[in-house]
Amino acid sequence: MIKIKAFKAVRPTRDKAYLVASRSYLSYSETTLREKLLNNPYTFLHIINPEYSSNTSLLAGIEKYKMVREKYREFQGDGTLVEDEKACLYIYRQITADNTYTGIIAASSVDDYINGTIKIHEQTIAKREEMFTDYLEHTGFNAEPVLLSYSKVPRINEIMGSYMQERPEYEFTSTNKVLHHFWCIDKDEDTQEIQNLFKGVESVYIADGHHRSASSASLCKRKRNELQNTNGEESFNYFMSFLIDDEQMRIYDFNRLVSDLNGLSVEEYLLCVGEVYTLEKQETTYKPTAKDEISMYLAGSWYSLIAKKHTFNEEHCVAQLDPAILSRNILEPILGIKDIRKDERIDFMDGKQGLKALETAVDCGEYCVAFALKPITFEQLKRVADQNEIMPPKSTYIEPKLRSGLTIYSIDND
Repeated sequence: MIKIKAFKAVRPTRDKAYLVASRSYLSYSETTLREKLLNNPYTFLHIINPEYSSNTSLLAGIEKYKMVREKYREFQGDGTLVEDEKACLYIYRQITADNTYTGIIAASSVDDYINGTIKIHEQTIAKREEMFTDYLEHTGFNAEPVLLSYSKVPRINEIMGSYMQERPEYEFTSTNKVLHHFWCIDKDEDTQEIQNLFKGVESVYIADGHHRSASSASLCKRKRNELQNTNGEESFNYFMSFLIDDEQMRIYDFNRLVSDLNGLSVEEYLLCVGEVYTLEKQETTYKPTAKDEISMYLAGSWYSLIAKKHTFNEEHCVAQLDPAILSRNILEPILGIKDIRKDERIDFMDGKQGLKALETAVDCGEYCVAFALKPITFEQLKRVADQNEIMPPKSTYIEPKLRSGLTIYSIDND
């Protein structure tokens, strides 16, 4: 049973939505970030980077979080951000060149995360989790939803469809050529029915936002320890989420690039690889399709690599995945990469950039070898989460990518 609830979103006025909403601040280069801050006084990035408009030195930790909060209050004070008068659920749709994504923005229960009804597939880093917890506590808001996926419920789509016949509250195209639509589900009978329908959903899966959900849970526990006579309905018992059915989810491959061959010549390296993979040179750019197959680009040539059966555990839900096999068979024993999260010799490229981008990265000399993997399926992801296992790092590149500041969930408005 999944518990969600409507909430009073703090959000931009209709005329400023396209100016306020931004990509995650982590996705901007320093140059692009400065350009956005310089030319758009309404971007949510000003709230996240309050030092820019305040002409102060770069801050960190709680001192910065308090300044973020002040900037957030400034955006509310000048009418850029306004809180809805009544609690709503919200329909959000992205239309890209390849796909359409439609789901519901709601407040999801922290208890569902704690008891495992909201399932994880990624390990969080304790230091980052603590940092985000402090951030939430001192800013008092959550501005980017956690992406959750669930098994399709046709009636939910019917209710959304009835609202989507009307003019959207927001309609704008962002500079990455994505069309955004937004509607408010403001009828009490509809919000109640959707909440009841989610009670019939057995579990949901975090697609993106493991640290955000973990830090929300950490803050909730902190607040429960500090306060007395809590009733479980205070805002800190929930976190903002975007719920989308799994038929719409898109998981792209996350490919690997390595800067050197760990002291081996090309011939020596290929001999080592041939011991653990069936190796076949290709005449043209090669995309893997077969079971246990990846492809490799090295010294101007593409190769098909099919893992030999004795080299991995076919029964284990994680060990049988292509990224895990690659790490076990090549990255660690041959190339000497023990931890792909920390080793500076390895890099990653999402599959949306294509195989030619991998070729270019190797041909220009920045990297020595590239590995192209097949996308992880959502069924594989669910299997890992259902068995309380953790996916290999950098296994999935998932869309949709959500905007910051389009809806804001207040944590301290009780």
